[in-house]
Amino acid sequence: MRLRSLESRLFVLLAAASVTGALVYVGVTHWPLPQLIGWMHDQLNLSVPTPNRMDAVMICAAILVPLSWWFAHIVMQPVKRLLRALEGAVASYRDGDFSISIALHRRDELGDLIRMHNELGQTLREQRQNLAQRELLLDTVVQNTPVALVLTDASGRVVYANIAARHLFNEGRSLSGLYFASLIADAPEALRKATEGTEDALFSVEMDGSEETFHLSQRVFRLQGRPHRLQLFRRMTRELSRQEVAAWKRVIRVVSHELNNSLAPISSLAHSGAELARRGDVQRLPGVFATIGERAKHLHGFIDGYARFAKLPAPRVVAVEWKPFFEGLALHCRFQLQGDAPTQPAWFDPVQIEQVLINLVKNAHESGSTPEGVTVGLSQTGRELRIEVADRGPGMSEVVLAQALLPFYSTKRSGTGLGLALAREISEAHGGRIALANREDGGLRVTLVLPQPASVAS
Repeated sequence: MRLRSLESRLFVLLAAASVTGALVYVGVTHWPLPQLIGWMHDQLNLSVPTPNRMDAVMICAAILVPLSWWFAHIVMQPVKRLLRALEGAVASYRDGDFSISIALHRRDELGDLIRMHNELGQTLREQRQNLAQRELLLDTVVQNTPVALVLTDASGRVVYANIAARHLFNEGRSLSGLYFASLIADAPEALRKATEGTEDALFSVEMDGSEETFHLSQRVFRLQGRPHRLQLFRRMTRELSRQEVAAWKRVIRVVSHELNNSLAPISSLAHSGAELARRGDVQRLPGVFATIGERAKHLHGFIDGYARFAKLPAPRVVAVEWKPFFEGLALHCRFQLQGDAPTQPAWFDPVQIEQVLINLVKNAHESGSTPEGVTVGLSQTGRELRIEVADRGPGMSEVVLAQALLPFYSTKRSGTGLGLALAREISEAHGGRIALANREDGGLRVTLVLPQPASVAS
């Protein structure tokens, strides 16, 4: 239990003032002032009037008013000191200085407030120290990363740049305060065009006598209420070289496997045909030649698929009416259309998108889904057209989902790994994208997103 409190102190002082007022009133009206006045009248023949009750009240007021002011000063003095200390502490906190502590030691409510204030200051100091350490760590990481980082404000001035950015754009000198557009005014055109846009970009420039490929990531956000732009320039030459080598290795493995699967039977059948011809058994030769023809036809189709993937033409975007488009698609594959075909036309290359949907619907049937479970759905959000092909098969594992869109990756024994890769190539050529996801109630959903003109979106 608190031994002292403001309430108890105020109670004691008010009680003291009350007792003092009562004693003064009694002293003026009963004893000893009346007796003193009587003695002065009898012994000294002094004519001193005896005070009445109103005089007593006035005398009490004359004594109690300064006494009450003194008591109020006693009560409010520590409160005033604490308020002045808190005012100075708040001003220090506003300036970012959390080292202020109040050195008043009390055992009342003010003491509790002082203790809580000092604990708050200690917490803020620890958080400030931890934040400074994290900022130092983050700055060390950012400054020493090989990715060139440039942060500019709304006017295009560089607010922050790491070491890689300084070496890339200003020969190691500071970029702070400079206009980024002026820094790259003499840079290669590919770099300038990439920075003028708002999307991520991949571009190549000539540096030190060789071609260097960069990936530009850029984001616009608000910092302290003001718009800023963050640009990250990452050198991709080595990574692309490794990816290119890995892709060629996959191509060689797939092509070698397919060639062996076709040439080995052809070689064996050719030897068997020659042996049958030597023996004069010509009745079995047509079957041998027919098998050789089938293997050669399969090999020709395999090579032709790779050639078409490598020579994919630029999309010829036109207005496409949905009803005849789906009627033509239904001649090549079976599917259930979700809802009615929109009456408003869409804009894309009908030949390429039809090929994509044929491949996706074919994959859906090969997944083991029932024919009724293979569906095609349409929806439009803003300026994006979404075409979804869904099935009721087993779906894909996380590993397969992560690699399914890569060229030459296939989980089928006879697959070439080009179907989904071709769909990705066509969608990206349209400026769109493709995504794969497992359905919650079973099956796989492949979403093709294609951008549409503003007039169509409205």
